[in-house]
Amino acid sequence: MNPANAQPHVVIVGGGISGLAAAFFLRDQAVRVTVLEGSPRLGGKLCVSEIAGVAVDEGAEALLVTRPEGTGLIAEAGLADQRVTPGTTSSAIWTRGALRPLPRRQYMGVPSDMTELARSGVLSGDGVLRAGMDLELPPTARDGDVPVARYIAARFGDEVVDRLVDPLLGGVYAGRSAELSFDATLPRLAEVSRQHRSLAEAARSLLAPPPAERTAEEKTPGSGTRAGGSVFTTLVGGLGTLPDILGKASAAAVRTGAVARELSRTDSGWRLVVGSAAAPEYLDADAVIIAIPARPAGRLLAEVPDASAAVTAFGEISYASMAIVTLAYPRSAFPWPERRPERRPERGAERGREHESKPALGLTALGWSGYLVPAVDGRSVKATTFSTVKWPHLAGASTPGAEPLEIVRCSVGRIGEEALLQRDDDDLASLAAAELTEATGVRGGPVANRVTRWGGALPQYTVGHLDRVARIRAAVATQPGLAICGAAYDGIGIPACVATARTATDQVLAFLSARG
Repeated sequence: MNPANAQPHVVIVGGGISGLAAAFFLRDQAVRVTVLEGSPRLGGKLCVSEIAGVAVDEGAEALLVTRPEGTGLIAEAGLADQRVTPGTTSSAIWTRGALRPLPRRQYMGVPSDMTELARSGVLSGDGVLRAGMDLELPPTARDGDVPVARYIAARFGDEVVDRLVDPLLGGVYAGRSAELSFDATLPRLAEVSRQHRSLAEAARSLLAPPPAERTAEEKTPGSGTRAGGSVFTTLVGGLGTLPDILGKASAAAVRTGAVARELSRTDSGWRLVVGSAAAPEYLDADAVIIAIPARPAGRLLAEVPDASAAVTAFGEISYASMAIVTLAYPRSAFPWPERRPERRPERGAERGREHESKPALGLTALGWSGYLVPAVDGRSVKATTFSTVKWPHLAGASTPGAEPLEIVRCSVGRIGEEALLQRDDDDLASLAAAELTEATGVRGGPVANRVTRWGGALPQYTVGHLDRVARIRAAVATQPGLAICGAAYDGIGIPACVATARTATDQVLAFLSARG
């Protein structure tokens, strides 16, 4: 214990959602907590700002409710009444020259129903026939970890990979299925696939039963299944509001613009060097939680004895960069669907109303919350979200005295597309708007745009990822009072990050308790 203080000092390096969740979980413990964030603000990839006067997330905009860690954290922070659910999460695939519905009854692009797959039109006729062979093929041998694309293509053919699996995984990781690990990115499917000859049957086992096959309990609202509810949620002010709330609620000493440059062992615990080489600050801690990306985590551990295995493994985790281009349009800019003849009014008081225009439906007329774009189609935008359709609380957004707005988020950048992301903001916004026009027929340009760049934001769970994580954790476990958390390990979504933060705080508290 630091002799200058009555309580053990825990330093958390990193003020993203993982580090802030760890600080929040320590709020009622007999410890003193300091959070060091190198950038000027908290939150990492959670950030919200206004576009055309409307608060819209710049980074992650939703979290899964099928894992309790994210919603549990929101509830513990007193924000349960601020949660909202999507109006629709039905998505399209922009491929083969048209917007086509994402096939129903699929698991991350892996189809379980060949009739639905054919009906969607996403695949060619030959592609559908090849996919159907999965139902007849013998089991595909899998010795150790394999790339997603190799295993799924062996079952269904290349078209399923290129036009379904790759765009779905690309939307999550900004990666490519030819390199991503099957075991790490699709762990549940990888596990159950060993129990089924057909991968379609394995995918089906992970899906809620179709309505006709659900039990009475599954059809009952509030039964606890996800059969009738959305698997996503957000906060009414945007998920980007969560970091500051957690920071304040944690009661930790939160410091931004504080870069931790070195970490070393001392007789009583740990010492961190914070700030520039010209004016270093030394901060002593009884325990340290590292909640930063893999490469800087490896640099921080570079001089720590017996941590070389972790340093090497950290260096093997690559990251993809991306950008979010947010566009705001007047609702009338989106084409009105085919109108039906209106019945004329019968009385004078109503006369003339036959020429009144109906309010524009805008993007709701499409019936989707957005669309994905396969890399094989050669587009720059990989995914588009119709924010004002997906989130009904944004549907009334408008500029003062103006008509309602449609807000669209366009995701740009897959791993290996660094040249695309080097274009300036105006160029990226024009590119995204042009592709949106081609996909939806929107008339005119946006009234406002915002470009948010996320450099090195998404860890790539390439083949061998689980082994790398195991090596990191084994090496860190030999360091008394040291723990890790973040997106580099067990999943990049908010619930997965929160779960690693809970584990890290439990480990630190167990160490401090045992030390006495």
